Amino acid sequence: MAFKRFMLFVAAAMMASALGFAPSQAGPRKIVGFGDSLMAGYMLDAGKGFTDRLQAALKARGHDVVISNAGVSGDTTSGGLSRLDWSVPDGTDIVILELGANDMLRGVTPDITRKNLDEMLSRLKQRNIAVLLAGMRAAPNLGADYQAAFDAIYPDLAAKYGLALYPFFLDGVAGNRDLQLEDGMHPNPAGVDRMVENFLPTMEKVLAAPKGSS
Repeated sequence: MAFKRFMLFVAAAMMASALGFAPSQAGPRKIVGFGDSLMAGYMLDAGKGFTDRLQAALKARGHDVVISNAGVSGDTTSGGLSRLDWSVPDGTDIVILELGANDMLRGVTPDITRKNLDEMLSRLKQRNIAVLLAGMRAAPNLGADYQAAFDAIYPDLAAKYGLALYPFFLDGVAGNRDLQLEDGMHPNPAGVDRMVENFLPTMEKVLAAPKGSS
């Protein structure tokens, strides 16, 4: 009788496997932080950058994630577009897309920034990779027209693609010298921790969404 039950179990397992119902090997959610020096961890010690601190914070909250740092200091949206396909490997679940600050600092026409980001989002959508879009804001000294055109890029594209949007990546850090390096632009370790703290709720909403959705 026991042998009969064992054979029935084996037959059921073989049928489930043949039908594609075999137990899957669930692994960590693979996230890529794709951006510029703000993502790369400019002038920060190992383990102190945004991707490392975000991964640690998410794991502390029970999320099984691995976050890769694909930040390149000085990168523009044009540079990001040229390296997107090989910087975001197959099997990536989520991309945190953070680019545009250097476009703004160089006075690149907002239409170019918008076009490059749009193309990146289109490519990621074709690959069924979810995106959390991290926005940037233009400096007021560039003029009201430039500021309005640049600032509209991120909410417009988030709406177009149905993406989660974190409106301003430097929220809580910009203008706060206690949270910045001496250059007055990049976050220091305390600034990174503030950025991660503010970013967590949006990141967790993306993680809670069905795998493969934006």
